[in-house]
Amino acid sequence: MVSRSRLISLLTGLALYAMAAMIVGYFGVNAYIGKYGLNARQELDQEIVALTSELERLKAERAEGEKRVALLRSSGIDPDMLDERVRYQLDYANPRDLIQIIRQK
Repeated sequence: MVSRSRLISLLTGLALYAMAAMIVGYFGVNAYIGKYGLNARQELDQEIVALTSELERLKAERAEGEKRVALLRSSGIDPDMLDERVRYQLDYANPRDLIQIIRQK
């Protein structure tokens, strides 16, 4: 009888340690590969870098567009810009002009 109760207490202790190890392992694995884990954080950081560079590119593109629009305002029309827009809209070119065709998507 003494050996059986000792065996049961030993197995109970091992079972508790095994369950505790499994719980700690579960949380450890989720901390690494889970939805909010370390791998997800690295992927989010990479996406932030990519989107930040795209934002900078789009800001520069917008600034260039705003600059071109400002040249066409009635308060101070740039003659070269006006000439360029008129030629573009009327499909007119001087025979001595060099023409570059840009296809828009």
